[in-house]
Amino acid sequence: MLKRFAPLVPIALTALLTACATTQAPQQPQMDLAYKSPQSADYSLFEEEEPLADFSDDKPYELPSLADSILAHGLSLVGTRYRMGGTSVTSGFDCSGFVGFLFKEEAGMKLPRSTRELINLDAPLVSRHDLEPGDLIFFNNRGRGRVSHAGIYLGDDQFIHSSSSRSGGVRVDSLDDSYWSRSYMEAKRVLALAPDQSSATSSLLPR
Repeated sequence: MLKRFAPLVPIALTALLTACATTQAPQQPQMDLAYKSPQSADYSLFEEEEPLADFSDDKPYELPSLADSILAHGLSLVGTRYRMGGTSVTSGFDCSGFVGFLFKEEAGMKLPRSTRELINLDAPLVSRHDLEPGDLIFFNNRGRGRVSHAGIYLGDDQFIHSSSSRSGGVRVDSLDDSYWSRSYMEAKRVLALAPDQSSATSSLLPR
């Protein structure tokens, strides 16, 4: 905090000298109240701000609150058992059932049921280096050349998913792990398709 205000010291000294030569007290420089660090930014404060010019051609990621609620709920379910075809806390989850449950509960989105349908959603494709919390990530972990698993990116190369009965169901793993790094396929920003939170639940199921 002290470092942030250090540049104001020379300005304050100059203002003080000026005040001695005039009858009108100088105005203090105003702080930029809109500044916040990326980790603690409250995006609701910026609703009336004009978009930055650098993002004029690319849609920025604007849904951190949804991502936060999805991931917080997901982390609260770590240890929930794996069950093929499972879609609830009571029954247990398979990988797509876990993803679908969280997105419906926290973002009002009804996603397709299978990983093959999930990966075909018309959502922005995201490179490995541009992943943001809440992005869906897809794997080919069965060596058959097609998607067979899905999880949700947490940040810092971590993701949450319902893995398997043998590995304990819902858990957090690292993309740096050789197994997951080798089977990683692609990622999509499905939250970019989220409905207005004032509207009814949106369905992304094939028509």
